[in-house]
Amino acid sequence: MIPEILYEDNHLIVVNKPPGMLVHGDKTGDPTLEEAVKAWIKEKYQKPGNVFARAVHRLDRPVSGAVLIGKTSKGHTRMAKLFRDREVDKVYWALTARCPSPAAGAVRQFLTKDNEDNVVSWHDEPVPDSKEAFTEYRLLGEVNGLFLIELHPQTGRSHQLRVLMRSKRCPIAGDLKYNGRKISSPHAILLHARELSFEHPVKQERIHIIAPLPDLPEWKGAE
Repeated sequence: MIPEILYEDNHLIVVNKPPGMLVHGDKTGDPTLEEAVKAWIKEKYQKPGNVFARAVHRLDRPVSGAVLIGKTSKGHTRMAKLFRDREVDKVYWALTARCPSPAAGAVRQFLTKDNEDNVVSWHDEPVPDSKEAFTEYRLLGEVNGLFLIELHPQTGRSHQLRVLMRSKRCPIAGDLKYNGRKISSPHAILLHARELSFEHPVKQERIHIIAPLPDLPEWKGAE
């Protein structure tokens, strides 16, 4: 079954990924978002043979929210270039048990990844094999005893936002890998890809997408 569709045209489709679902296949062999979209397109449009549907970016498995998928190779290639050129505005929401200090700011870090353990470390200065990450953030308020943080990543590094909040001593709730507190779902962390905005690469019009929050008790009342 395909997750909620937020936008669709001849070239692109944006879906609201639930927490716990893979975007791409991995060694688990579990069902993926790409597979679900392909099956849905094939059935809806009665397409024979193979169907093209390729995610332009990805979200970590426990993260929810908007994922943009190319329905054509042209759409995928052009959107991938917009992401690489940082011409896609991305907004994430996170819930944390502690309030960041200061309550708003812009943070530049240099990240290194341990691929064996799938853990990312942060550094204040460049180190060998590090990648620069830049994020703006601000406190929006409180929800169910947690702090609602809005995050604007300017880069797209692995675990960028998760590591940022850990470095601010306010890890994302549910993110046990980075010292977050437990939540109601063992398959989720309370990080949600809330908005995507971009100039459509074919239609040449501005697209703005908002992804509704997951049905988890911690998110109740946040919208």
